[in-house]
Amino acid sequence: MKRARTATVFTHRRPSETAEALSTLCRAAERAGVELRFSPEETAKHGLQGSSASLIDAPLDHGVDLCLVLGGDGTILHGLRNYVGTGVPVFGVNFGEVGFLATVDPENTEEGIDRALRGDFEVLSLPSIELKGPGETPMPAINDVSFQRKHGLRVADLAYSVGEDEVGRVRCDGLVVATPAGSTGYNLANGGPVMAWGVEGFVVSFIAPHSLTARALVIAPGDTITVSNRSREEPAVITVDGRPAGELEPGASFEVSFSEARATLAQIPGASFYHRLREKFGRLATGV
Repeated sequence: MKRARTATVFTHRRPSETAEALSTLCRAAERAGVELRFSPEETAKHGLQGSSASLIDAPLDHGVDLCLVLGGDGTILHGLRNYVGTGVPVFGVNFGEVGFLATVDPENTEEGIDRALRGDFEVLSLPSIELKGPGETPMPAINDVSFQRKHGLRVADLAYSVGEDEVGRVRCDGLVVATPAGSTGYNLANGGPVMAWGVEGFVVSFIAPHSLTARALVIAPGDTITVSNRSREEPAVITVDGRPAGELEPGASFEVSFSEARATLAQIPGASFYHRLREKFGRLATGV
């Protein structure tokens, strides 16, 4: 990749945890002649003031060379959603719990930042899916879209169709539609299959289904899944990549489909999907 000249920066919601890394980034950017762009939210979060190497209160710019994230998977997903379809690589330094999407770990922050600014990394194209309600603009998701019962209300009653064919109707706590990147998240917790990065398709799995026959289903990339709320009274909550995105009202339907827009994830050699899978989930399983 080419050497960066401009870079958007997103950070963890707890600024104290990334303050030192942010100072390291600002010094490295000044040495390298890279302009860092901070949104109004990031500017206020860190109490930033402009300098020769930074632009504060900056609007989102799809023409930057790089998006650099100091945070966990949620913050990295925020970066990927903002730059989906643009070709801008998102380089993540892990300051979260798992950091499956991160390119480097905190102990390698300085080296990782230098590599990011030099463009010394590879890129991986990640598929996205999009959520669309009647008359609404499609909303992109990098990890997953979920439909969940509202807290304190009865279980959800959800039907799902692929194309013109209804596949089933399940009383459950929710239903999750996940990309390969998202298959190691909520889908994995539901007992759904892990899909390697590079697999074309997406997977549907269920949260606490009240059924002995509900099974996860892998959907072909050209198909569209329609999720319908069959409850007469209870709405379901919709989330996109773990963030609230509205409600599925009783009797209403939403579509989820593969998107042509792809996200670009930066990775250094050795940080492949299978390496991450072993390091992140193998380590968590053994407790070391």
